[in-house]
Amino acid sequence: MPTRGCQIQCLPQMIQDLNAGKVCWQRRNRLKRFVKRRMRYLVNHFANTAATACENQKSLDSAAVAADDLVLENGDMVRVKSREEIQATLDNWNQLKRCSFMEEMDQYCGTYQRVFKRVEKFLDERDYLTKKCNGIVILDNVHCEGTVDFGGCDRSCYFFWRKEWLEKVDTPELSTLN
Repeated sequence: MPTRGCQIQCLPQMIQDLNAGKVCWQRRNRLKRFVKRRMRYLVNHFANTAATACENQKSLDSAAVAADDLVLENGDMVRVKSREEIQATLDNWNQLKRCSFMEEMDQYCGTYQRVFKRVEKFLDERDYLTKKCNGIVILDNVHCEGTVDFGGCDRSCYFFWRKEWLEKVDTPELSTLN
């Protein structure tokens, strides 16, 4: 009969095997908790976003109805609405129909401007695709000079203005402005 060695020599292997099973269960439980927490967050986030979107949609609908019949052509005089009027049309991301209203545009609120041109398509430099749009205009001599976050910029890009943020002005004395 062969002699057997002491089991103490096999003890490290037995411990590793036991810990491997324990680690597997710990990882599985940790992953389950992570997924559960993440799903709870996402469900709450989307529920809150949907509720806010419904509330905002009511104010957006009233602004959209008024702006749907607004036709802006090159050279038209417009008044940029007040910050409060524009804010009422924006969602949580400061956007209206995916067009952002930037902090730097605040200085033009309440002013009278001339429409430079309507925007029907543009090159999106983030993905180098030409994108179509409607209801957006560029105002004459109204351009970005940099942002608070990134500082000044000499590029002078034009801002995109939604027609919902503008009111057409037909007063002859205002047409001599600008």
